[in-house]
Amino acid sequence: MTSRFGLLSIGECMVELSGGENALYRQGFAGDTLNTAWHARAALPPEIPVGYFTAVGMDSMSDRMLAFLQQAGITHDSILRIPGRRPGLYMIDQRDGDRHFTYWRETSAARLMAEDIDVLHAAFAGAAYLYLSGITLAILSPEARAQLFYAARVAQEDGAKLVFDPNIRPALWTDAAEMRAVIEDAASCCDIILPSFDDEATHFGDQSPKDICLRYQRLTQGRAEIVVRDGGRPVHLLCAFKDIEVIPVPTVARVVDATGAGDSFSGGYLAARMIGHTPLEAVAAGITTAAQVIGHHGAIPL
Repeated sequence: MTSRFGLLSIGECMVELSGGENALYRQGFAGDTLNTAWHARAALPPEIPVGYFTAVGMDSMSDRMLAFLQQAGITHDSILRIPGRRPGLYMIDQRDGDRHFTYWRETSAARLMAEDIDVLHAAFAGAAYLYLSGITLAILSPEARAQLFYAARVAQEDGAKLVFDPNIRPALWTDAAEMRAVIEDAASCCDIILPSFDDEATHFGDQSPKDICLRYQRLTQGRAEIVVRDGGRPVHLLCAFKDIEVIPVPTVARVVDATGAGDSFSGGYLAARMIGHTPLEAVAAGITTAAQVIGHHGAIPL
């Protein structure tokens, strides 16, 4: 298969307001799958193309968002533009040593990205890796969600690898049981899965990162590469039916803002895998990338 994209990331790009000291905020662009695409692009050689698929509006902020992607070297020629819609927005407050998020995304253009199956097939064709998250699925209607994943499976049959970060955000779902069912159904088809321990423990009841590895191993019948992130604690890696590897995470001297740490890990990990590194080497690359990100405000350090 000839790859039009080395990596095509699928999801919601949002306007981000970060910082907040003295009520002054820095405006940027971010979103879980965009953050991953940005960090993968930064780590990959220029000859490996990285693309992004979403929907934006026809407004000036959407224009600026597309210009940001272009400046980052991320291809955006398949992004949809929806009249009457705008990008979502979120604000990060740092209070008492922790992050607090406020979102405005209920009518974002990205919620309409998967309404046309032909558009999805055209966008996904020729990708070597397709990356999506639980947020990608959560913001769509059930019908659109089914169309998006069907198109992704078609691309997988044509040779693409499907990569999934469950990224569980219960506020985006109307029903917890549906949320769990959709996430596990999506993960069961994927080639690489990148869960986070806190999310999985809270919503699936896993007692340890090892439990998460084994649950996803059962769901995928041993096909998937499973990488469980756990903040500053060790990463757990399970490939096929090999033993689980536990990789320590070095202590970071100063954490400014942990926003996007998991997304940046995914970007570093995928970039390493795409250029031929082993999963163990890719974990090291992901850890290094995340350590750099948490020393800056916002999900993308500029």
